[in-house]
Amino acid sequence: MNTLDSTTVVQIGIIVKDIHKTAKHYAEVFGIPEPEVSPIAADAFAKTNYHGRSSMAQAKGAFFHLGPVEIELIEPVGAPSTWEEFLRTHGEGIHHIAVKVKNIKAMLEEYKRKGLSLIDEEPKPGAGGSRIAFVHPKGTRGVLLELVERP
Repeated sequence: MNTLDSTTVVQIGIIVKDIHKTAKHYAEVFGIPEPEVSPIAADAFAKTNYHGRSSMAQAKGAFFHLGPVEIELIEPVGAPSTWEEFLRTHGEGIHHIAVKVKNIKAMLEEYKRKGLSLIDEEPKPGAGGSRIAFVHPKGTRGVLLELVERP
């Protein structure tokens, strides 16, 4: 069963200390305009899970649209979160890789059957009307995998 879309990788998420400084630097590196910085998880899907407990974690985000793949810069803000923990324990760097899926529920069921550890057993709302879920790095050889089903 292959429920991945034909354009599989859609995003690389990078945790940063200072989003404005990093966004400016990346814009210079890529030779493109600096993206707008906006809040992440400041709306209804902010109710994230952090070590089994609900967290009102928030962050600042900036998106570089580079053809079929976007780079998402994430600066953690406020409540404890996986973003804040990543920055504290690993420093700045790649946090996740997102892949586009045709049917997120089917993909989660397939991964569960294969014995992969899921962070999200059910999809949750994501940006732009998408549905997202995360696969634990234990099941993907150390990489946090985000599944994205877009309308």
